[in-house]
Amino acid sequence: MKGFADRVSSVEEYYFSAKLREVNQMIAEGKPVINLGIGSPDLAPDKKVIDALKSTADNPQAHGYQNYQGIPELRTSIANFYSREYGVSLNPTKEILPMMGSKEGIMHLSMTFLNPGDEVLIPNPGYPTYTSVTNLLGAQPIYYSIDLATAGRPNLEELENQDLSKVKLMWINYPHMPTGAPGSKAILQELVAFAKKHEIVLLHDNPYSHILTKEPISILSIPGAKDVAMELNSLSKAFNMPGWRVGMLVGREDWIAKVLKVKSNMDSGMFLGIQKGAIAALNLGESWFSDIESTYQSRRKLVWKLADKLHLTYDTKAAGLFIWCKVPDGKSADQVVDELLYERNIFITPGKIFGSEGENYVRFSLCMPEFKILEAINRIK
Repeated sequence: MKGFADRVSSVEEYYFSAKLREVNQMIAEGKPVINLGIGSPDLAPDKKVIDALKSTADNPQAHGYQNYQGIPELRTSIANFYSREYGVSLNPTKEILPMMGSKEGIMHLSMTFLNPGDEVLIPNPGYPTYTSVTNLLGAQPIYYSIDLATAGRPNLEELENQDLSKVKLMWINYPHMPTGAPGSKAILQELVAFAKKHEIVLLHDNPYSHILTKEPISILSIPGAKDVAMELNSLSKAFNMPGWRVGMLVGREDWIAKVLKVKSNMDSGMFLGIQKGAIAALNLGESWFSDIESTYQSRRKLVWKLADKLHLTYDTKAAGLFIWCKVPDGKSADQVVDELLYERNIFITPGKIFGSEGENYVRFSLCMPEFKILEAINRIK
């Protein structure tokens, strides 16, 4: 054995991969752990979605390899969804690439644009996969802070004082995970101008735009954005389909074509039944989103009550699937997390896994039924 690739040493096992083994072991030992840590929707997809999968699976002709770009009907449904929900016009043939989840898209985009030594701007706190993929490819993460008091605006003034000559990509994410900072069109306009000025590819990771938001926003709705920006989106959160692994990349034609060159060497197309289910989801009416909104609003109020009992502070204007809470002075986030897990059998996420700026924070997920959140509240003396 001559050893492993150097890139393996550049990353750690994903936090939830390791931590959930411990949580599952506790459950196997009979401990009644309530998991408020991970953002995997517990609700079912719409019946139309499941029926579309079932009926397709019954067709003997549906089980072969599929087109790398997805069937035309899926791309048309994505285009119609973007037009209806974001006011964005997309060419279904040239400006849309279905993905097996947006997490896959992070890797494909990075492989398309990055060479070893290139630099990538990544929010701190931020989704850990931006960093791990950057490291895997031998590029250099450069972290930037966001201002939670101004809807998560990046500190562009600080960035302007840095050498940006090696920066190839900039990851942005609104509503922001983990903080719930909602962003705004004004912030996106600033970011588009910043990207144009410094010749940076702006990558907007947008899976939370329909969860507890006042208005879903796509960066491609910003004038001129298509020149410098691409967007990842996902059916995992908005349509309760995380295990289906359905996402999409949208943006300018020539960049989509380059990403397809990478993707077509990595997989053999999405199962037809999953594509049909995705089409059914994308064509659901507004009542779907209003029902989801109502459910998450009720859960959020209960998580706020839980946070109050723990003397944590949070922003009631935040959006998305998580509640980002600051721990009180004199206590560490690790203390809060460990006390809840080992003394109360409640699992929440320490903010530090999202970057150094998350050190004094914890994150709650809303992916748990109300009765379970109430039970967690009752466990706090």
